[in-house]
Amino acid sequence: MKHALLLATSLSLFALTACQNPTIDSETSQTVKDAVETVTQNDAPTLQDAKEFLETTEARLVEFNLRSAKTAWAKATNITDATNEAEAIVNAEGAKLSTELSNAAKRFNDLSLPADMRRKIDGLKRGSSFPAPEKEGAADELAQIMTRLDSRYGTGKFTYKGETLTLGQASDVIAESRDPAELQAIWEGWRTISPAMKDDYARMVEIINEGARELGYDDAGALWRGGYDMDGDAFTKEADRLWGQVKPLYDQLHCYVRSELNEKYGDTVVPLDQPIRADILGNMWGQSWGNVFDEVAPANAVKGVDVTQLLKDKNYDPVKMVEVGEKFFTSMGFAPLPETFWERSQIVKPEGREVVCHASAWNLDDKDDVRIKMCTKVNAEDFSTVHHELGHNFYQRAYKDQPVFYRSGANDGFHEAIGDMIALSITPEYLVEIGLLEKEAVPGADADLTLLMRQAMDKVAFLPFGLMVDQWRWKVFSGEYSPADYNDGWWELREKYQGLRAPSERPADAFDPGAKYHIPGNTPYMRYFLAHILQFQFHKAACDIAGVEGPLHRCSVYNNKEVGARFNAMMEMGQSKPWPDALEAFTGTRDMDGSAILEYFAPLMTYLEAENKDKSCGW
Repeated sequence: MKHALLLATSLSLFALTACQNPTIDSETSQTVKDAVETVTQNDAPTLQDAKEFLETTEARLVEFNLRSAKTAWAKATNITDATNEAEAIVNAEGAKLSTELSNAAKRFNDLSLPADMRRKIDGLKRGSSFPAPEKEGAADELAQIMTRLDSRYGTGKFTYKGETLTLGQASDVIAESRDPAELQAIWEGWRTISPAMKDDYARMVEIINEGARELGYDDAGALWRGGYDMDGDAFTKEADRLWGQVKPLYDQLHCYVRSELNEKYGDTVVPLDQPIRADILGNMWGQSWGNVFDEVAPANAVKGVDVTQLLKDKNYDPVKMVEVGEKFFTSMGFAPLPETFWERSQIVKPEGREVVCHASAWNLDDKDDVRIKMCTKVNAEDFSTVHHELGHNFYQRAYKDQPVFYRSGANDGFHEAIGDMIALSITPEYLVEIGLLEKEAVPGADADLTLLMRQAMDKVAFLPFGLMVDQWRWKVFSGEYSPADYNDGWWELREKYQGLRAPSERPADAFDPGAKYHIPGNTPYMRYFLAHILQFQFHKAACDIAGVEGPLHRCSVYNNKEVGARFNAMMEMGQSKPWPDALEAFTGTRDMDGSAILEYFAPLMTYLEAENKDKSCGW
């Protein structure tokens, strides 16, 4: 989810929050602004000054956020010159507001404040993830660049065999084709949309680095890492620690998948001593491999459940998929979605206009104006995505009564993990509960290997990609990767972490990072890596609370109101407390931990180790 202003606490790129009071008029807004400026000019700020500053700032954010949210929604669901221009204007205003409030908050650095006020002040100091410096014109230039980058991606197309393809169409070919030449052509074709982004991206980096330095950070990467209730260097070490926990499982999966694909494609396409070609894994970015599961499924394994076929057999349409996703949450005790959700959401791609199809969840008024924006297809992937996006919406509603500073996830990984944890409960038993699967058709335990391999092809395969995207950006922000190094650096990290390579030599002007939405869309990505850790940790905690016996991968907490109540208690906290407090409220521990992933996939790990015993793994 996109939005214009990220004030560290009140807004999140994937948890769109907006105003609590949409009726503040321009005269009131100016009064608020004058009050903030008065505080910033005070040479000896007091506790009362800080209190008044936070009060006026909250009112000002509430007023801005609603306008920002409405503008972003209008652009995302109808990309035109007019909506692009409107978004650029509000983005510029947001960048200026963020810079102004960040600098105003710094005046209270040496003042002894109650913990809650200090947390709000520190959040404001971190400002936007994409801060503009104070100099004249910088915020406007940054906003225009960010809008151009986002729109170039959203309207990206290329020609293949005389046909103009969108990303959705190209992704279908990548998912379904097994012709290496066609896969390479489609993969390369999509990446023709991004070279034009490179100069804009480099200029954006210059601007936000200057803005970050004005906020007291070495660069924008240091600013990003500072938002996790710990020192930035400590967070880097924490991410490395978590990756170290789960890397052995990924390494075994990579070795197995490469060997199986080698049997299909041969040594020319899939050499056993090199990284895997990124275009043959069934996903445009090689970040999840589930679409080639049929090529690597364990020999003689019992067939699992084909959710896509079940959906089609039961005549599901996109709206029905969302209705069923909502029912999961209401079964746990959450209130139903409001009628406006169904009236205002974009559930299917509208005809006759350009839209951003990337799935996202929105809350435009911090009350009940929650929505999803998807171009939903009737398949297993989007059925899971629906549960994920609704997780954002129910989280947004849970913390709506928090002050605007705290209307976000405990950390950005929490927001992404909530819905994914629910999706882990899409088990065969759950499918029986909702009438998609007949009880007698539930696979026995002998089908677990199939289920786990299919899950791992998405969940485990994603882990290193989730880690390396922001590793690349941090190196860009620090200057370790200059614009001339952008593409080589991208592939350096993809090989290091994922063991993947481009299918061919990349052109000198290539900007392959720009072919992934979250780079031109300017969405921090570490949240997804953390979410893939946390979702399993949450799932294990939920299953323990529910008293579910048996293997973790067979557990579903559908219809368990005790889990729902405990889950809601964590979500209601928003960002009002450090994330370890929220984590402890639900799981009983203050540490993020990858061991639940290892427990979930333990039977698969045993199988992979046996299959790989005599193989040469690594790259």
